Amino acid sequence: MRSTPDALMLFAAGLGTRMKELTLHRPKPLLEVAGRPLLDHALDLPRTAGIGRIVANVHYHADQILTHLAGTGVLVSDETDLLLETGGGLRKALPLLGPGPVFTLNTDAVWTGPNVLTSLSQAWDGGRMSALLALVPREAALGYTGAGDFALAPDGRIRRGTGYVYTGAQILDPAGIETIPDPVFSLNLLWNRILAEGSAYGVVHPGGWCDVGRPECISLAEGLLSDAAR
Repeated sequence: MRSTPDALMLFAAGLGTRMKELTLHRPKPLLEVAGRPLLDHALDLPRTAGIGRIVANVHYHADQILTHLAGTGVLVSDETDLLLETGGGLRKALPLLGPGPVFTLNTDAVWTGPNVLTSLSQAWDGGRMSALLALVPREAALGYTGAGDFALAPDGRIRRGTGYVYTGAQILDPAGIETIPDPVFSLNLLWNRILAEGSAYGVVHPGGWCDVGRPECISLAEGLLSDAAR
């Protein structure tokens, strides 16, 4: 079993309902930001971080994502029969990902600055961590409308709270996920266990991040990328 993660779960199966009419005929991961699909922006991260295995789940307009991924070497976990959410989706993909801790990455965000997956890998300590989440301060979370997700302690441990926003990138040890009885569930259920054990940690991303979950966020993300390019 590996202690340093070298496999990534890419969440690409969601319905994208917050995008309204933009996702009536295509999946959110294929919506374009600065002329490129969100899926390609996401794939840049594991490729430049040198992650050896990438698995994407598919459900909504799965045929379009399959066509887009053809020939890329990305493995596919098929959820066309039932959308499993993040927890159920990760559990189904584990045979493709292999044993041990894995990266997970959402596809509905854009990033600037250091590669967040490299930062996670450098900060990961499997001896004391079961989860390491990439965070940004609430005030730096472009496109995000909530109060925050977590509070961050000086030793790096996290708890539910405000102040920091989960960016959709993490390293997670999925041990115990097989004991969750629900076929469809959020990774929040596994996080709750890890938080209670005191082995959930956070690392703050020093660059830019934009949540691309709503139509108006596309222009915000394009502005972020344009500013970074200058």
